[in-house]
Amino acid sequence: MLRITRRFAIMLDIALIRRDPERVRDSARRRGQDPGFVDRVLSLDEQRRKALTNVETLKAEKNTLTGSVAKATDKAAAAAELRPQIAALDARIVAESATLPGFDEDIHGLLSDVPNVLDTSVPSGAGSDENVLVREWGTPRTFDFAPKPHWEIGEALDILDFERAAKVSGSRYSYVKGAGARLQRGLAAFFLDRAARDGYIELAPPLLVSRATMWATGQLSKFADAMFNDPGADAFLVPTAEVPLVAYHKDEILDGATLPLRYCAHTPCFRKEAGAAGKDTRGLIRQHQFEKVELVWLTTPERSFDDLDRITAHAESLLQELGLAHRTMLLSSGDTGFNAAKTFDLEVWLPSDGGAYREISSCSNCTDFQARRSNMRFRREPKAKPEFVHTLNGSGLAIGRTLLSILENYQRADGGVDIPPALVPFTGFSQIAAGGTPS
Repeated sequence: MLRITRRFAIMLDIALIRRDPERVRDSARRRGQDPGFVDRVLSLDEQRRKALTNVETLKAEKNTLTGSVAKATDKAAAAAELRPQIAALDARIVAESATLPGFDEDIHGLLSDVPNVLDTSVPSGAGSDENVLVREWGTPRTFDFAPKPHWEIGEALDILDFERAAKVSGSRYSYVKGAGARLQRGLAAFFLDRAARDGYIELAPPLLVSRATMWATGQLSKFADAMFNDPGADAFLVPTAEVPLVAYHKDEILDGATLPLRYCAHTPCFRKEAGAAGKDTRGLIRQHQFEKVELVWLTTPERSFDDLDRITAHAESLLQELGLAHRTMLLSSGDTGFNAAKTFDLEVWLPSDGGAYREISSCSNCTDFQARRSNMRFRREPKAKPEFVHTLNGSGLAIGRTLLSILENYQRADGGVDIPPALVPFTGFSQIAAGGTPS
């Protein structure tokens, strides 16, 4: 039976800030942020603890007085004599206790926009130029003809239609049709089949979530302006299935024996891409609506970084089965996302633009950052003190980007496209002929 609990959410471990403030400051500096919040939080925390100590001291004094009344021979006389002192203590207890929520709110306000503390293995750097190559797989294909970008291939095969999508919805939308739609559906089935093989429980989650859920999973901060929402309902379209998958156990205490838990979901994702003006305006790379299979782990603190390697390997294995050359990059401090303590990006090689690697999956260990915001804990033993779980997420994989990778890497000189053999059982065809006919 699940157990539901609620409490005031704290984003970063206050014990870590007390114990190792320099580590928190260093993480902020490496992310390019002002570390001054650490001293402000420590000052507020000290004031809060002093106020709490004062409350406890006053309560002890009151208990001593009420105890002396109980022991007195003439209890009525003792009560009459001590009642003014007890009343004064009560008033001081109320006044001192009233300051505690203010300290909590101030600490919450300071920490709500502070990102996760980086793992020490994350390389320092301002952005993607400082990301570190971890490994490469496969050899980029060489062509004896001039390869085309996926949007030209798709339009020529009549399986991608950007013009009509712009007429219906605006820029950065697409129709995927005919054999392309079947290929897209086959990719989703292939990814979900492999996730089931790797022990993931498939969920079909809600696509609209509350503001509280978005905040709890770290999607809402002063840096996040890319979400589609309905202000009247105060609900948000999911930017990734990570949100409803992580929130599935929000405000619960889990049985530690069940960990790690692995979940997956195939959903559309919706993003304004407000910070990407002018980037990848053609094709499927960066759209407002796209499909993805998301992988999420809930695990224990001591194994979470090993599990990050496992979830990354699961995503890599999909690209390997599809025969797509790719590389794995460890993101630098300046390129690591708000929620994450450490992230690996998988980048697939594309022949368009003269040959380049483009992100197709991002796998992150968020440690206890989302769990603290979501109040999601576990017990190692039935009566043990609850601990926060660690959450991990990864794309397994982004469907549109995988589709375009297949179009570009498996294109033929005659304009047709071959289908990777591992995918054929899920598509029902092994090629798309030059006329757009699958066979």
